[in-house]
Amino acid sequence: MDAYRQVSIATGSKQVFIAGQVAWDADGVTVGEGDLAAQVEQCCLNIGPALAEVGGSFDDVAKLTVYVVDWTPDKMPLFLEGVTRAAAKLGITPVPPGTLLGVAALDVPDHLGQP
Repeated sequence: MDAYRQVSIATGSKQVFIAGQVAWDADGVTVGEGDLAAQVEQCCLNIGPALAEVGGSFDDVAKLTVYVVDWTPDKMPLFLEGVTRAAAKLGITPVPPGTLLGVAALDVPDHLGQP
């Protein structure tokens, strides 16, 4: 039995909670080391398969919460670049609403952000 799940489904009306997605590719390798835009893009791309696994899509997402290491407002263009590239690849517009929070660190030192 695994001690940690990536996705949980609430009963009643269907609510799905997806754990923080980091900039890992399918092999668990960090994508875009030191590149916030590339990591944000990969994080967003990783959400798609998790949603598909439970029969959902970005159309079903009510809100995203994003954590970015050492956030400062001057990083916004890089953040938006990553979101824009991911949205184009996923074919979604607009991107779901969300909250961006600056944090001191994430679980893996190479990770700069996670939704």
